[in-house]
Amino acid sequence: MRSPARRMSDGRAAWMAAVAGASLPLGFAPFRLSLLIALSVAVLWCLWESRGPRSAARIGFAWGAGAFLTGTYWLYISIHIFGQAPIFLAVLLMLGLVAIMAVYPAMIGFGVARWAPGGLVRWLLVLPGAWVLVEWLRGWLFSGFPWLSLGYGMTDGPLRGFAPLLGVHGVSLATALLAGCLVGLFAGGRRARVVSATLVAVIVIAGQALATVHWTSPVDRDISVALIQGAVPQDRKWLPQQRQPTKDLYLGLTRAELGRDLVVWPEAAIPAVVSEETDYLETVLAEARGAGTTVVLGMLDRDPVDGRYFNSLLVLGDRQAVYRKRHLVPFGEYFPVPDLVREWMRLLSLPYSDISPGPAGQPPLPVAGVLAAPSICYEDAFGSEQLDFLPEAALLLNVSNDAWFGDSIAPHQHLQMARMRSLESGRHMLRATNTGISAVIAPSGAVIARSPQFETHVLIAEIRPHLGATPYVRTGNWAVLIIASFMVGAGCLRRRG
Repeated sequence: MRSPARRMSDGRAAWMAAVAGASLPLGFAPFRLSLLIALSVAVLWCLWESRGPRSAARIGFAWGAGAFLTGTYWLYISIHIFGQAPIFLAVLLMLGLVAIMAVYPAMIGFGVARWAPGGLVRWLLVLPGAWVLVEWLRGWLFSGFPWLSLGYGMTDGPLRGFAPLLGVHGVSLATALLAGCLVGLFAGGRRARVVSATLVAVIVIAGQALATVHWTSPVDRDISVALIQGAVPQDRKWLPQQRQPTKDLYLGLTRAELGRDLVVWPEAAIPAVVSEETDYLETVLAEARGAGTTVVLGMLDRDPVDGRYFNSLLVLGDRQAVYRKRHLVPFGEYFPVPDLVREWMRLLSLPYSDISPGPAGQPPLPVAGVLAAPSICYEDAFGSEQLDFLPEAALLLNVSNDAWFGDSIAPHQHLQMARMRSLESGRHMLRATNTGISAVIAPSGAVIARSPQFETHVLIAEIRPHLGATPYVRTGNWAVLIIASFMVGAGCLRRRG
């Protein structure tokens, strides 16, 4: 077995790992150089060869730091520029998240170096399985942060067909297997190269074949939709003098689309609490009902009993309903800090009022004669949470506010994650955002229509809702977790044997 990494010092290997990690985001939107994802991971795995557990952990941490520093730098924009937190706090929070995310590949490196055998068993069983298990863990531990999960980079690639079968983590598993094959082709002997080349062909052909399967069926009628993108700048949105112009903007754009089946406004489209704008909402409701239109809009809501605030989605039309956001953004919608720190944040004039999570078990929303699976902003990054509304819901509905991230790569990454939700469920996704990118996504994950960023725009489309259940809708993440666990277990037992 050839391993140039074994002749390289730990320090040099860590720097090379950091560079390889920094290239990972190029595989995701807006760059979409998806081959770089498997290549970046393969470089890391090569650097792990012949390393001890602690050395492998340091190299894994360097790779993770490079990946998340370049892939989530936009957190600084959100926290400092729009959140108005001091620079030192914005940098501290951003680097803190990067460090936490870098611990995950460090854990894999330590564990594999400590317990896994070498060769093909490591590259094609233990490492792909462990990577997916840790990726899943990263998606829910401490509220979860699923950004840069490998599978998201394959929405346009040959592996997307695995999504309706095993979800995003199934696509990640196929991608990790390709990375293992690259290691086998580069560092393995003749047998390893033959096995690796054969497995690459099998994975790609299987992914392409699965992409041609239609797991859900369209209903017998189309729905006419209009997605309203007001493009009110984030730094002006909540100014008192901006409220009336924003209300007039959304009502005027909606009046031009009355008669369509469904009109959707973005997250917190009106910068006010529901109880403050009852007359305005009654006007929207009356005009929507008169035209046979359902209007769905995002707005903050306050519980009159206990005073808690909720990030909500209101349905105005023949049937009225409310959805309250369940999965909140740490340090964005709530602040998981002790009271002493909270008081310090107040003295610094930082935002510190928490939004409360909505209850579990909320039903799908009735819109335009069908049921929709709702999500607000960050929630569409968690595929398993969408399953709570499926297979009853016939379409996916997301409202977002990516204005917090400015003209960065974050809105493009977020749209790519929304596309994965359509692939997993076999349903259209309607995505209305404040400043872009609003989009209509097909069950295949393809973007049917999208808005320009930072422009007032009304996105028009005709869609046909879909019913039925993909294998992923039926099993959730259990299937891929069982497969990944078996791979790791079989590989480690091989070493014990």
